[in-house]
This record gives sequence, structure tokens and C-alpha cells, in this order.
Amino acid sequence: MAEQYIIPKELDLETLRYCLDNFELDSIFIRLVGCLGGDTKVNEKLEGRTLDFRKDSSGLHWLIDGEKVFYSPLEDVGTREGQGFTVFYERFYDDGVQVMLSAGFNPNATNLPEPKRSFLRHVIDEHFIEIRFKGKIPLEFHSWLQEPHFAYWIVKKEDS
Repeated sequence: MAEQYIIPKELDLETLRYCLDNFELDSIFIRLVGCLGGDTKVNEKLEGRTLDFRKDSSGLHWLIDGEKVFYSPLEDVGTREGQGFTVFYERFYDDGVQVMLSAGFNPNATNLPEPKRSFLRHVIDEHFIEIRFKGKIPLEFHSWLQEPHFAYWIVKKEDS
């Protein structure tokens, strides 16, 4: 199972804004969910570019370097009650083998290698959205979704 950490849904836009403003972007990937054909809508490298979003009464507008590249009307956000963005880590052992962890693991365990990349993922309006960042997006415990194996996490801000 992939190493994933669930963010509370009510913190979606705050989490997205903080990550875009504070972590180095790698790329963005948006596609229809697999059961609808999985067609790719956006697949862009973001090094040296700006990713932004604008939310208004019509929905969520995704922008790269100020140009709109995708639109979500926000009619169907997420698949689980209370689940917002999910953070995934890409970690590798010294021998090149990828770290694969089961649910309930602490993202800050000191016996693991540091993540090479972090992924912010969500399903919005039947589209899988993945924003990739270089390095680790640090997390801290928020509350229990289902104790003792499923927790909500939040992005640890520099001042906390």
C-alpha cells in the first residue's frame, strides 16, 4: 500500500495555498478517473513556472503562469466523507528500492529515508488531480479519522 496521509476536507484550499506558496513545484497531472476513461487533461512540468488557483462562485480555476489550464465546477469533491487532499511520499532506500508502508504509519518516523518528492492528490469532479513537489511536505497529527489506524494530518507550517 502506498504511504498516504489524509488532510481534513475543510482545510483543502488552505492546504493547497500553503503548499503552492511554500514548497518547490515539480509538476501537475490531471486526468479523468480511470472508470471514465482516464483521459489526461493536464500534464505539465512546473520547474521555473507558477501554479495557482482561483476559486469563485462558479468553481475552481487552475492556472499556470497566469493562464487557465483547467476548471472544476466543484460539484463532486472527493469520494469519502471528510476526506480532502491526501499527501503521498516517494521515498527510496539506499539500494534504490521504494519504501512501501501500510496504513497507520507515522510520516515523521526517523528510521525512514527522507522523501524525494511529495504528492498532493485529490479527486474533484471526477478528475484525479496530482500536484508533485520536490522534497518533503512536513506533516503533523491533527485528529483521528478512525482510531488507531487512520488519522487526519495537516501540513506543518514553519512557525508551528
